[in-house]
Amino acid sequence: MAGRINDEDVKAVRDAVPIDAVVSDYLQLRNAGGGNLKGLCPFHDEKSPSFQVSPSKGLFHCFGCQEGGDTIAFVMKIDHLTFSETVERLAAQAGITLRYEEGGYNPTSQRGERIRLVEAHKIAAQFYVDQLESPEAEIGRKFLAERGFDQAAAAHFGVGYSPAGWDHLTRFLRGKGFTDKEIILSGIAQEGRRGPIDRFRGRLMWPIRDISGEVVGFGARKLRDDDNGPKYLNTPETPIYKKGQVLYGVDLAKKEIAKTSRAVVVEGYTDVMACHLAGVTTAIATCGTAFGGDHIKILRRLLMDNGSARVIFTFDGDAAGQKAALRAFEDDQKFAAETYIAIAPEGMDPCELRLAKGDSAVSDLVEPRTPLFEFALRQIVGRYDLETPAGRAAALDEAAPVVARIKNSGAQHEVAVQLAGMLGILDTQFVVKRVAQLARWARDRGGRGPAPQQQRTQQHQQYAASAPAGPSGPALTLRSPAHRTERELLKLALQRPELVSPAFDAYGVDEFTAPPYAAVRQCVEEAGGAEAGIPEPQTYLARVLDAAPNDTVRAMVTELAVEAILRKQVDEIYAGIQLVQVRLRAVDRRIRDVTGSLTRLSAQGDAAQLAAVQNELWVLQQYAQALRERGADAL
Repeated sequence: MAGRINDEDVKAVRDAVPIDAVVSDYLQLRNAGGGNLKGLCPFHDEKSPSFQVSPSKGLFHCFGCQEGGDTIAFVMKIDHLTFSETVERLAAQAGITLRYEEGGYNPTSQRGERIRLVEAHKIAAQFYVDQLESPEAEIGRKFLAERGFDQAAAAHFGVGYSPAGWDHLTRFLRGKGFTDKEIILSGIAQEGRRGPIDRFRGRLMWPIRDISGEVVGFGARKLRDDDNGPKYLNTPETPIYKKGQVLYGVDLAKKEIAKTSRAVVVEGYTDVMACHLAGVTTAIATCGTAFGGDHIKILRRLLMDNGSARVIFTFDGDAAGQKAALRAFEDDQKFAAETYIAIAPEGMDPCELRLAKGDSAVSDLVEPRTPLFEFALRQIVGRYDLETPAGRAAALDEAAPVVARIKNSGAQHEVAVQLAGMLGILDTQFVVKRVAQLARWARDRGGRGPAPQQQRTQQHQQYAASAPAGPSGPALTLRSPAHRTERELLKLALQRPELVSPAFDAYGVDEFTAPPYAAVRQCVEEAGGAEAGIPEPQTYLARVLDAAPNDTVRAMVTELAVEAILRKQVDEIYAGIQLVQVRLRAVDRRIRDVTGSLTRLSAQGDAAQLAAVQNELWVLQQYAQALRERGADAL
């Protein structure tokens, strides 16, 4: 067993590797004055930098979580290494050969586990790069060329090729002194019937590097039809590779991300390559998993959470891409940066876009972007029929809790107002109050999500009661002027049909906002209309009762047929007033609906639809004015 590392060598490592250079591989540092640097602590979540580095002293300290120490302590903590593993890694970077107190130099086979696994990946990455030049790899070179990547691009990203045989790399690593146990633990090989076999065979290979630039895993693309594996195969979870904690391309993008305070998140390895080659050198991608909280922590340390920070997602425009965007939005509030989404025309990904339209199209892709919250809300709202009150209420029911998750109260208010516009709800304050109510509820419960189903149902009914509704609208209440008028008109249609015919028969079921009254109106229609009751009143009522779908509606028909009309002198003038009031309220409701549609279309910019809706609104407004001025003569 190797002994303790020589103290002089440890000191030499500390002196040779500046602490600010090491820390800068993991987070953005800025001038803190007095020769010190500051950044967001990588060891705990914070919004303002309390992590400081003193290059002159070779020390770091976080005034938030109290972590501190020298270069070695920092690397041990952030990469979960032992003291020896850390010194060995830093020594390798500085080109220092270490001596061990108990004799000789540290034999390669006895190095720390992480160091060994990283070394195996480094050797494997170069092996794959060398194999890309082989005749067998012609299919891989063709794949790259067809996507616009030449030899220089492949070299820049370290793209390689894994031979199709069972154990080419395994035998190569054995020759470098690695044991079968180490090769399998690394994820590069897997157990076969007769020992370890290569995990990746006959595939195009992308090395996956951590933020410090060390290869910790691979992504492998299928090339042949007889390969029965998945299209992309990644390294499994290993002691050095956790897919939820790695971003492909971050080693190449980190400096530009820190410099520009902007990160572009794409979906695949070739998309990262296309973006970087097109000049979008802040592009990164996840490795076979959804963008999540640990990825956000990496980016936040690079972006420093300053006010101008931007994160732009370029998910595909298909259903899967939209689903990925909604998943990303779930973690949106973990960012201090503003988040956006950019979708290429025709749903192309950045690689396809570069191939079809060139580098400039890729760089232009991330400029006209949509705020992620707006995209997410439009996806939610788009699933509902916003032309109906029930549809708007249901959309609000799902979208409001999403807006309520926005922590900044000013931003929350602004987005709530925008949501009202998307839904076409003119009473913006209702939406704002609804969102604020949900936010307060979540805070009271410690942020454990939206209101329970019972509360959501009550809120749905609250909106439905305040909004114009059709047959599935609010429950019957005689305190409502609209319901009183509708009831009076139905009594006239059943008791004195000659006073309301033929105008009444032109009224739609949706002009009666209480469901029981809408049901009675439907029965009258199925019985031949009120006009059929003029010559034979008794037969007419019998037909209306027969048309009732159940005992509840039948009881309502009977009730309205015998209840006294509110006015002693019942004449055509009184009947005309009821007809006008019911029709006018229906027109006003439609005007509100159309105005809501106009608001939505104005935001979407569809000129043809906008013109058609504007024309409908003008016609409705003229009709409403005529009803108010001319009464029953305008029916």
